[in-house]
Amino acid sequence: MVHSASAFRGTRVGVTEGAGPKNQSEAASGERVPRIRVSFWCAKGHETQLVFLRLPDEQLPTVWDCRRCGAPASRDGKEADLPDPLDEGFKSHLEYVKERRSDQDAEAVLAGALEKLRAGGVLPDELLRDA
Repeated sequence: MVHSASAFRGTRVGVTEGAGPKNQSEAASGERVPRIRVSFWCAKGHETQLVFLRLPDEQLPTVWDCRRCGAPASRDGKEADLPDPLDEGFKSHLEYVKERRSDQDAEAVLAGALEKLRAGGVLPDELLRDA
């Protein structure tokens, strides 16, 4: 039997155990730490709003990933337009596969998979003839 004190409990990042909706310093002093809502915009115009502790402007991040498209987003919307020379951008699984295989390799893998399906009787032949 698992003891309740040792049971795994899920919490959000940044929340301290036993503090409830306030963090420990807030709970000890009884005052809320001032917060600020910051907006970030990506090159596509998507807005991402985040809440941070009220810090000096230079300590707040200048770039954040867009929640909708994953592109870099900045507070003024202009820095996000500049592509990062080290970032290749989002690649789909198919794009990664195409980097590793030639068209001839892909045809051979597809033909082998179709033969296995036909031999195993998993799909009717009329569905696989045109493939």
